[in-house]
Amino acid sequence: MWGNLVVGLLARPWARRVAAIALAALTITLFILNLRRTGERAGRAAERLDQLERTHAIQTQMLDAAARRPRGRDDLLDRLRGGEF
Repeated sequence: MWGNLVVGLLARPWARRVAAIALAALTITLFILNLRRTGERAGRAAERLDQLERTHAIQTQMLDAAARRPRGRDDLLDRLRGGEF
């Protein structure tokens, strides 16, 4: 029943033209939605990379500060007396 109706409708030239336009519109819509989703994914990846770079810079600063710290109480007193703090 439905098959005969669809076949009968698509036998007309104007119906085939409408179906082709509808398929083209659907294809373009899906393409645009996919581009949007890809853009969102790229934005999240860029944000994640930026956060990782900031975290790495902070960790490097912490390691540099730890490397420059006084090793013991005597070193601390020497630095305080020398005015290095």
